[in-house]
Amino acid sequence: CEPLLKLVNSAAANAENNFNMDRNNLYVAECYVCPGPTLKRIMPRAQGRAYRILKRTSHMTVVLKEKV
Repeated sequence: CEPLLKLVNSAAANAENNFNMDRNNLYVAECYVCPGPTLKRIMPRAQGRAYRILKRTSHMTVVLKEKV
């Protein structure tokens, strides 16, 4: 998917520029998603009631390592 590809490209650029790793020798060592903060919103309903809407977010983590 597009956001994951963007994340991997960003991680590769960070490894190349910040840690002087060779971009051709990088591989994905770990990739996982953890739940992030939940935004709580209210949807008005009939007769003055309110339903809660939970807008969930997540944190994606990609760890790249260099082949030796």
